[in-house]
Amino acid sequence: MRQAHIYNQDQLAELLTEDENGYTFQYDAAYIKSSDAKPVSLTLSISEKPYTSLILFPFFDGLIPEG
Repeated sequence: MRQAHIYNQDQLAELLTEDENGYTFQYDAAYIKSSDAKPVSLTLSISEKPYTSLILFPFFDGLIPEG
């Protein structure tokens, strides 16, 4: 299993996990409750429920350099 901690303005905002079932993206509970919480993208709005996908979420895939 691989994990990435996603930060917004030096505040832990999300956790992205890859395992044998695909990818899971979940906002940090403290981040959700903060007054300045913003979604990481329009397709991943702030939610307490985790997002799951068999492939890497397009927002994150677009951040990976080609080549």
